[in-house]
Amino acid sequence: MPITLRGDQEINNTPTIKGKSLRINLNKNIYGTFSEIGAGQETVRNFFRSGGASGTIAKAMSAYDKDFSDAIYGIEDDRRYVTEKRLKKMVKHEIRLMEDRLSREKHPDKLFFSYANTVQTIDFAKKFKGHGWVGIRFQLDPLEDYNEIVLHFRFKESDATLQQETLGKLGVNLIYGAFYLNDNPKELLASLYDNLHKDQLEIDMINFSGSRFMYVDNRLMSLQLVKNGMTNAVMFDSSGVNLLPAQVLYKKNILALRGSFRPVTKVNMDIYENAKKLFFKENKVEKENTQIIFEITLSNLRSGGRINERDFLDRAELLCSLGQNVMISNFKEYYKLVEYFNEFTKNRMGLAMGVDNMVKVFDEKYYRDLNGGILEAVGKLFFKDLKIYLYPSKNEETGELLTSDNLTVHPRIKELYKFFKNNGKLVDIKEYDPTILNVYSKLILEMIAKSEDGWEEMLPEGISELIKRRRLFGYSRRGK
Repeated sequence: MPITLRGDQEINNTPTIKGKSLRINLNKNIYGTFSEIGAGQETVRNFFRSGGASGTIAKAMSAYDKDFSDAIYGIEDDRRYVTEKRLKKMVKHEIRLMEDRLSREKHPDKLFFSYANTVQTIDFAKKFKGHGWVGIRFQLDPLEDYNEIVLHFRFKESDATLQQETLGKLGVNLIYGAFYLNDNPKELLASLYDNLHKDQLEIDMINFSGSRFMYVDNRLMSLQLVKNGMTNAVMFDSSGVNLLPAQVLYKKNILALRGSFRPVTKVNMDIYENAKKLFFKENKVEKENTQIIFEITLSNLRSGGRINERDFLDRAELLCSLGQNVMISNFKEYYKLVEYFNEFTKNRMGLAMGVDNMVKVFDEKYYRDLNGGILEAVGKLFFKDLKIYLYPSKNEETGELLTSDNLTVHPRIKELYKFFKNNGKLVDIKEYDPTILNVYSKLILEMIAKSEDGWEEMLPEGISELIKRRRLFGYSRRGK
């Protein structure tokens, strides 16, 4: 018997944690297991307390002892326990046990689920607040295969007991959303903070999979995390799978290229290739331990005050086709992006940008909210082991080439700028392609809109064909 997809609560009335737990318990078809490691059995506790749990909970367990946990779920290659791989092993193992131990003939209408979390709460020194993985594997029809939702979160509270309570609420929200909000993933995502506050935890990665989520683009779900203020940065790989930034960036050399990529142009890729060459020549940079990121800010995605999701997916489609990892961030200023990277690595970092953007980095008006103004901003930007690789621009009227040598900054900032330049923090890209300096994304978009010829030559190989084939950036509206 298929489950009813929508809840019976009023749209503007957020159900309580007890109300959500009780509704799950009163549904005679929902039946599953709870496996919670690292923070007590905080999720299943809510279902026990709400009443009627005997028809919902098949088993609740906490394999706290590592040897016992390994005996059940196997030993991880890296010997770590708070990982996505561990979580997925847990939910799949418990579902297999349910399928083996319960007869479908006896329970033809049961919708099996397996909920799990593996968590590390705040340490005794209170230096690391903790994090965890939460997931659910579940059915919406007994004749269908399983669906899965997996997410990663970071605690923000500084008390272990409070963190346990927060985890319990998050778990209930996820289970409730899986069964009653699955037809609206955006609403499901937002509901994860029901009865919680963003000061309690940060959700920085989520992936939906399974037949019911075949239409869900996980890159768009990543965008929602940043858009909704659940986290400041998300990442996805070239196949569109969401990545955990902390895991990808941990102890890595990082080279980041910021842009609109609307669409990605030959200039963007020339900056990328040349900055990469310079970065790999650095003494402290190991090629095999380097993560290169194409980064787009949330403000860059806004058009007319709102985010155009179709436009975002068009950009993502092209970058993914080039095999790139993409980051969406809420860091309008470069120093905030560097501070974020510093949370995960102390190794050398690089930023690649057009020289025009360097003018903005040394513009005081962008730092009026800082007590230390521009001095504080550039201090945070260059304090760590960072270099900026600058791609030149050409004045269309005079033909003059703009580099770090003739870049104009405000007289008050001139000496500050010279200090960082003379100390080797600013590196000009000299092996650039002079034939493409007049290529701009805005020009390409205008040419596409006007059905003009020639824009194809301004793009990397294969990109124009992809735009035409998939009707990206409004190409379909041309009627071709």
